[in-house]
Amino acid sequence: MTHPSPTGQPVTGGQERTRFADELRDALDLRAVLLILGVLALQLGFVLSYIGAFHAPTPHRIPVAVVAPAPVADQLVQRLDALDGEPLRARTADSEDRARALILDRTVDAAIVVDTGGTTDTLLVASASGPAVSSTAAQIAQQVETAQNRQVTVEDILPPAAGDGRGLSSFYLALGWIVGGYLAAAIIGLAGGALPVNLHRTLIRLGALALYAVASGLGGALIAGPVLDALPGHHLRLWTIGALVVFAAAAATLAFQVLLGMVGIGVTILAFVVLGNPSAGGAYPTPLLPTFWRAIGPWLPPGAATTAIRNTVYFSGHATAGPLWTLSAYALGGIALAVVATLARRRRAPQLRHGRHEVRQHP
Repeated sequence: MTHPSPTGQPVTGGQERTRFADELRDALDLRAVLLILGVLALQLGFVLSYIGAFHAPTPHRIPVAVVAPAPVADQLVQRLDALDGEPLRARTADSEDRARALILDRTVDAAIVVDTGGTTDTLLVASASGPAVSSTAAQIAQQVETAQNRQVTVEDILPPAAGDGRGLSSFYLALGWIVGGYLAAAIIGLAGGALPVNLHRTLIRLGALALYAVASGLGGALIAGPVLDALPGHHLRLWTIGALVVFAAAAATLAFQVLLGMVGIGVTILAFVVLGNPSAGGAYPTPLLPTFWRAIGPWLPPGAATTAIRNTVYFSGHATAGPLWTLSAYALGGIALAVVATLARRRRAPQLRHGRHEVRQHP
């Protein structure tokens, strides 16, 4: 069977199939198929990572302090450490004031103050560090006290700010800054080519991303602070942290792009979104996460940023050195990797560039 072609010539069924095959190859070449498979892998990884991290939160060695006379305190510490599944990691504290200080400097998440003259003890928590951990610690303490025919009351010595809901504003602010950083770098790559043609272009992109980070950090700090009053106070510190968070995400993304091309954006999404967000300690703080997510969380920008923001706003900056060093490592490492990868690419193709120049000079 034949059909007329646009030129009036008959076209056979075999020719139609050949044309369709050619168009199919043009529309979906090998590179496009590989990219689609990569997207599928990221999608399934997203589902696996989020459900894997959140489907069954289980406490693991939540640090707690015990305030009681020496014999009682030592016995209770041993009893808490021996609980099935090791949900708690106990230590003693000399006094209630010392226990409060340990909570506020992020050494422990909770403290049990034993009333040796009565049957009702007190559990001190700071739910600003994550309500899920505080409520879990309260449940465990209630079970332990009930088994000893005692009762426990919970005292929240540092709840989240009134505008902070369930204490998730730190996580969402970190998430917004991270997303802004890698999207800015990705857009620059899409607009100007994922692979900068020379070192000057790489440095210009890094400079542009640094300016964007400063503006983004300021915007996020203003929204979370004066505008919504979710994270009140510490505006200048939040601005500084935000600029570092955004630039760390942007510089790392740019480095991956220079090294891997457009695939680098996928690597960034894998690290920062698929793995980084569920392990950041937002919905469920680190002690409630499974082993894998608990291990990687502090070393990825979302987790480092969430901890730095939360501890700056609520805990006077205690335990922020590690997260800030982690973010600085991504920022400085991104700069170094982008520069080195650009120079390496330039060195690999000098003869090719020279050959093209000769062809243009001598047609």
